[in-house]
Amino acid sequence: MHRERIKTGLSNGNANQPSVVLGSRILPDRRFIDVVGVLFARALKTRYRGSVLGVLWSALQPLGMSAVYAAIFGHTFAPYYGGSLITYGAAVYIGLTLAGFFIGGTTQALPSIIANAGLLNKIRIPFAAFPLSIIAAYGFQQVVGSLPLIVLVSLAVNHNLLHVLLLVFPLCSLAMLSVGVGLFVSAACVYFRDVPYMYELTTFFFWVTSPIFYPAQIVPHTILRIVAWNPLFSIIESARVLVLTTMLPSAQSIALSLATSGIVLVAGGLAFRLMRPNFMDLL
Repeated sequence: MHRERIKTGLSNGNANQPSVVLGSRILPDRRFIDVVGVLFARALKTRYRGSVLGVLWSALQPLGMSAVYAAIFGHTFAPYYGGSLITYGAAVYIGLTLAGFFIGGTTQALPSIIANAGLLNKIRIPFAAFPLSIIAAYGFQQVVGSLPLIVLVSLAVNHNLLHVLLLVFPLCSLAMLSVGVGLFVSAACVYFRDVPYMYELTTFFFWVTSPIFYPAQIVPHTILRIVAWNPLFSIIESARVLVLTTMLPSAQSIALSLATSGIVLVAGGLAFRLMRPNFMDLL
């Protein structure tokens, strides 16, 4: 019922309804979640309108790319994965899925406030709902499309449900990292319209310094010290250990990843809050 009232308010442009007066003041969690839910559903419908397979593309696309990487680099990198092309392809699939969620979600969240300037000029909606709904939509498609295959691979390799349950830690790190960065870049884009071009370079750095299609073992130790600052590096490696081996990642690695992502989340949220008061003057 809350969601229906929000939809009605959005369509009628009535900013005086309690369920849509969502601008500068602090709101009840339920009301904010309702708004995010409406925008989340809109993002999914827009993304997959006219698509036959829908969210399954989130699994099929990295699956096809993994096959290409395996065909090109498999004989070079398979020895690091027990000499198995299939295991190497699974490692690439995990890397593509996790990095793709972060890069795709934050890139789409970046212009989300500017793209909805017309709507924001008519009614008062919490600005954060736009980047959060985009990232939530990306998260949903990964959970429905890609995660089941990763879980099946994990069970097939190690036959241990604990490994599947422990995947929640790298996935939580990834979610916090994505939300923190998404909030920051979406706010920065309102102030500086060059941010999308700068972020292209940033995401390229994340891509090449993450062990997506190559094993971390080939990175020279001196360079490893630098690329280890990339939060995606430890997230991808932890997920690969849990899925493709019978071992467990170190508690220190998981704790550091969670702490780093938590810091990014808090910093991104604070930056968004500081920049938010001037949004309407700049849109």
